[in-house]
Amino acid sequence: MNEVVHTSPTIGSNVEEIVVNNTRFLMWDIGGQESLRSSWNTYYTNTEFVIVVVDSTDRERISVTREELYKMLAHEDLRKAGLLIFANKQDVKECMTVAEISQFLKLTSIKDHQWHIQACCALTGEGLCQGLEWMMSRLKIR
Repeated sequence: MNEVVHTSPTIGSNVEEIVVNNTRFLMWDIGGQESLRSSWNTYYTNTEFVIVVVDSTDRERISVTREELYKMLAHEDLRKAGLLIFANKQDVKECMTVAEISQFLKLTSIKDHQWHIQACCALTGEGLCQGLEWMMSRLKIR
C-alpha cells in the first residue's frame, strides 16, 4: 500500500480492509506461532482465499509450513477457498526459489483448491500486486 511498515510477529490477529480495483478485501492476519494455530479454524468461515507467506530464507521450517498448510486445506470451511502463497524475501541471496518452495510444499498435489505461488519482497512490495491480481482473476471465474 505504498508504505513500509516495520512489523513484529502477530500475537492474536489483526484485521485490515484493502481495496484493489474497486474490490474490497477484508484480510485477517492470524499469528503463525505454534501456540496460536489451534485457534486458526475460528477464522475459516466464509473464507474465499487463504494467503500463506513463506519466509524463503527459512529452510528449517518449510516442512512445518507444509504440514500446517495441508491441515488447513483439509478443513471443511476451506473446501472452496483459493490458496495464494507469497514466497517472501526473494531479494535475499541464496533464498529458496519459487520452484524449490513449490516442490517442498508439494503444491502440484493440491487438486481441490485453485492455487498460485508468487515471488515477492515485502520490503519493496515487488510481487504483491501480482498475487492480489491472481486473487481478483479467481473472483471473476466464480
